[in-house]
Amino acid sequence: MPQARNQRIESEIQRVLATLIAREVKDPRVGNVTITQVSMAADMGAARVYFTPFAGSAHPPDEVRAGLTRAAGFLRGELGRRLGLRHAPRLEFLFDETPEGAARLTRLIDSAVADDRAAHDGEDPPPADPAR
Repeated sequence: MPQARNQRIESEIQRVLATLIAREVKDPRVGNVTITQVSMAADMGAARVYFTPFAGSAHPPDEVRAGLTRAAGFLRGELGRRLGLRHAPRLEFLFDETPEGAARLTRLIDSAVADDRAAHDGEDPPPADPAR
């Protein structure tokens, strides 16, 4: 399958699923989620849908995933109708840990910079280079 077509279908699935989940899914466990990425299998028979719950969500990611998995049949049917797909892919929902990982790395870097500054605060500045 051409790469451009695959990416176009993935982005359309992402757009339609975001709308469907926000407006049509009534499961209280789901709440507000962001669909961060959709990854299709080469045969287009399955799609991995990565999501993150909004900050301050009342339910942990495992419960949100359970709610989305329960609604997967409905979402698959609607997805096929709205995109005009002959065979809509099976949907597998996965919690996207990328934002949390990025935040953790940022905290580690900030901590290392603060420790470095604290260690060098009592030292004299390095002497000026006489060659310059």
